Formats: sequence, C-alpha cells, structure tokens
Amino acid sequence: MKTILYIHGMGGGGDSRIPNYLKTQFDPAQVQVVIRTYDFDPEIGRAQIQGWVDELKPALVIGESLGAIQALRIQGVPHLFVSPSLGAPENLYGRAKLARFAICRWIFHRMFPVKEGDRQRLKFTPDVLLKYRAHGEAAIAAIEPGGYYFAFFGKNDHYMKQGIVRIDLWEKYFGKTYAEYDGSHFMEPEYIDSMLVPKIREVLGLEK
Repeated sequence: MKTILYIHGMGGGGDSRIPNYLKTQFDPAQVQVVIRTYDFDPEIGRAQIQGWVDELKPALVIGESLGAIQALRIQGVPHLFVSPSLGAPENLYGRAKLARFAICRWIFHRMFPVKEGDRQRLKFTPDVLLKYRAHGEAAIAAIEPGGYYFAFFGKNDHYMKQGIVRIDLWEKYFGKTYAEYDGSHFMEPEYIDSMLVPKIREVLGLEK
C-alpha cells in the first residue's frame, strides 16, 4: 500500500474536489489518498501536517495552491503540485496591516468565501497573516537538492494576474519541471485524468 498525502489549498479541506476524485482513480488496495483539513495559521497547520507525515509515512506529497507552501516544508519525499501559489505568502503578509480593520477582514472573507462542509476556516487576523512571510521563507529553505518537484499550471489561472501564482518564481527554484494545461486554477477532471494521474503513476512506479 502506497500513501499519497494531499495538502489542500486555502479554504479547502477533507471534502476538496481534486483529492476525492483521485481516490476513485486508483485501486484502494494499492494506493490510498489521504486529505485532511488543517489550520489556516501556518505554524499550527505545519505541526498538524508533520504529525500526519510521521503517522502515514507517505510515498508522495501533493500540494495544491497555497497548500504547496506547506508541502514544500515536508522533506524526504517526492512532490507534485497543482497550481502552486508561491507568491501567496508575501501576498497574505502584505494584508496584515489592513486586517487590523474589521471592514477589511470582512472584504477578505468576501473575496475568499469558504464552502460549507469539512473545510479550512480562514482567519484573516494580523497575527496569523504576519506569519506567512516566514512560512514562505521556511518553505524555500526546505527545498532539497536532488529532490523530486514537478508542478502543473493552468494557462487560464486568474491568480497569475495577482502574482499569487507565478511560473517565473517556480522556474527560479525548480527550472522547467512543470507542465501547463488549458484550464483554470482549479484543475479540471479532464486534466486530472490526462496529466495528473499519469504523473502520479510514474512517480509511484505503478503500471497503467
């Protein structure tokens, strides 16, 4: 049995679409996909995720969107990424001063609504947002020479205009280790089937 630990993005959680779809694409006797909801505070979330790594000893970690930053801090395991948001930590850190005002916190929650269900609760408070710069720096510092890192980017990802998703930043640290698909930030099922699943099988050494 090989375990994939899927690290969801901002406002995602145990019922996020992509990891639950992935569960249907593999023989459960061979592969289990684990997705759990972690705290939005990056250091609390880091401790939770490290506990899961110690428990599960995953063969592969997949980081989606903001979850890519948490995924990068996990060492000793191959990594895949869906829409990695390497610019997000600085973006969130930059919102900390505005978050002192209730109206700004309200606006942030309107901008990033969270669905009902098993989902991460977002806390746009200054004390939480101020932690994101150090969180991003720790993620970059954790990159392992010779480690396996591969990403997928949607050509129509609206977060690229905001500098939250940046292919140039990915190339700075990882080179041309990525592929683009003709979709959005939220990888559509056809690209999961045609690109993500085959790459998972390749990394895990599974037969088609």
